[in-house]
Amino acid sequence: MSERSQAVFAIGQRTATLGERDKSTTFPFGDRVFGRNRIQQALPSKLAQNWLNAMDGQEKVNCEYLDRFAEVLKDWAVSQGATHYTHWFQPLTNKTAEKHDSFLSWKKGSGEVIEKLSGHEMLQGETDGSSLPSGHLRATSSACAHTIWDPTMPAFLWESSDGLTLCIPALLLTYRGEAIDHKIPLLRSEQKLGSALLRLIKLASIPAAFAYPTLGPEQEYFLVSRRLFDLRPDLMLCGRTVYGQRPPKAQQMADHYFSAMDQRFFAYARDVEETAFRLGIPVKSRHNEVAPNQHEMSPLFEKASVASDHNLQFMELMRQKAPFYEMACLFHEKPFAKVNGSGKHCNWSIATDSGLNLLDPKEKSLSFLVTLTAVLHAVHEHAALLSSSIGSYQNDYRLGGHEAPPAILSVYLGDALEEMIEKIIHCHQLNPEVRHSIDLGLNQMMAIQPAASDRNRTSFLAFNRNRFELRAVGSSQNVAWPIATLNTIVADSLQLIIDEIEDEKSRNKNEDLLAAAWPVLRKHLKSAEPVIFSGDNYTQEWQKEADGRGLPRHLSSYHALTVLRDAKTKRVFQGVLSPDELEGRLQVFFEQYAKWADIECNLMIEMFRTQILPAALEHQKHWAKSIDQIRKLDILASDQLKPLERFSEQISKAIIAIDALEEIQNGAQGLGWEAQGKLFSELVRPKMQNARQAVDALESVVADSLWPLPKYRELLFLL
Repeated sequence: MSERSQAVFAIGQRTATLGERDKSTTFPFGDRVFGRNRIQQALPSKLAQNWLNAMDGQEKVNCEYLDRFAEVLKDWAVSQGATHYTHWFQPLTNKTAEKHDSFLSWKKGSGEVIEKLSGHEMLQGETDGSSLPSGHLRATSSACAHTIWDPTMPAFLWESSDGLTLCIPALLLTYRGEAIDHKIPLLRSEQKLGSALLRLIKLASIPAAFAYPTLGPEQEYFLVSRRLFDLRPDLMLCGRTVYGQRPPKAQQMADHYFSAMDQRFFAYARDVEETAFRLGIPVKSRHNEVAPNQHEMSPLFEKASVASDHNLQFMELMRQKAPFYEMACLFHEKPFAKVNGSGKHCNWSIATDSGLNLLDPKEKSLSFLVTLTAVLHAVHEHAALLSSSIGSYQNDYRLGGHEAPPAILSVYLGDALEEMIEKIIHCHQLNPEVRHSIDLGLNQMMAIQPAASDRNRTSFLAFNRNRFELRAVGSSQNVAWPIATLNTIVADSLQLIIDEIEDEKSRNKNEDLLAAAWPVLRKHLKSAEPVIFSGDNYTQEWQKEADGRGLPRHLSSYHALTVLRDAKTKRVFQGVLSPDELEGRLQVFFEQYAKWADIECNLMIEMFRTQILPAALEHQKHWAKSIDQIRKLDILASDQLKPLERFSEQISKAIIAIDALEEIQNGAQGLGWEAQGKLFSELVRPKMQNARQAVDALESVVADSLWPLPKYRELLFLL
């Protein structure tokens, strides 16, 4: 019996659920987080208020308080069983990083060992800045980098098999102070947007002290059997199947979407969510997604930077918990060809400290109209930049694949908002909102009111109720970068619009504020009209129309990334990223694009030559031997020989395609990352597709008992 057959047999013999979750025990939400309540309880009010204000971005941490902060944090962690602490940070890898240090220290003036965490140790750490991605901002000869405590995110306790570790959220920067992580630009963008929103609050006399962007990222992912996962080198190394035929039944019956949950998945999800609750991650919903073995988690809205951190924690929880249930969790944007991929739908809005949502259209207030106009203006002016923020080698497989929006950036608003904008542009009176109702014709059912707008799943950025949904972000991506980009461009547009409204008001002092704002809003809404589209973004007609509207469209993420060098990008990112930091980030993205493409090429070549080709030749040998024996009986018909000839030709096609792929891949060696990315994007990927088609054709012919790789039908339907 082959390894694949043994794995399939073993899966069938398992019990329904696994894991060691204690069903009798419940834990308070956030009991492993040193949050606001613990800060207030552990510290005098003056010190606690300084920490809490810093958490809100409203005050700097007082250096005189650092040792006391560190002491209470250490005492709490040790009381819970922690022996080590780490600066938990986010390098440009889409994963988190950490280096653990014990609380062990020498007692001053004696040889006695004590547990201690100093203020300096909590505030600052040191790491190798050259081995982590920096875009050449750091070299091996100048490798020092620092991790700096980020007070905007509460410290937390992370559990693993060897106990608890105190995780201190941190920022990563070079010795010279350049940002080489995802968190610093996100925090800077929140600060930039917050400054613009403060002006809007004062202008519109909103009862609030400050405002900030909020986020609720919906995380999609696949679960597969660990036994099958371990037999697929491509899944192990890059999270995607570089070969594989779609099975006769996949997702076409739509019978997995929102269906009843498998018991094994349910046990796993409960375990992950209970741990997430202890970490203060506000998980709200879970459901089965469109593709078999695909799922989605949605949280409550939080401040965007906190939600971003929580998303990374949740992803790590899912990765770590899966093996206990004999599963592997896949976050790749397109693990399976011709099956829905996975995204991270980022629901973005703006809240005030007093609880108002500035993107809630219930009342057509000045704050809503200005904020909406600023978003549309920002997206139109910086469409290419926003499009580049979600770009990656992995996401290129997913975008436009009838489960994700295409790379053309458009905004869906819904009928009600589009009608409102049309009236503003053409100087018509705004009518009170009249929402239609639906009567189901049932005696026991009252009439219901649907949402103010429909939903458009094909739109890059879609308005839904009281928020914008950025649908194009990839499942494996750290949301910090696209959200930092969105924050930054909206802040820039908001400042511009408020400047013009204030100028208009100063020229016409007798006008009320709304009258002064009207011509400004009308002008910017009119200029942003090309980006508004409510139709089907998948159609060829829309692609032609988008070209006519002047909307940017890139064939691959590689080409979209170059917008980071534009003068307009450098201007809008002032205060968020310097030109050197932008260039460094661009170089990192080029390098990652080229490296992932190279890894996949190597996998395709190796898997074909060491696993698939031997199986195909073995099948060919058995087939030829059978035909030779039949010939001796003088009963061989010509139609029995033709399939063997066609199969032999297909083997030759696959060999030729793989050789051609290897030859062009070798041409990338020695080139810089930018040149390699261009070569892989324009020349190598088409060769990879040709090779895959040739090799996948063998799978449908080779005897099932000989095929070495778990097939899609097993990966998608066995858990």
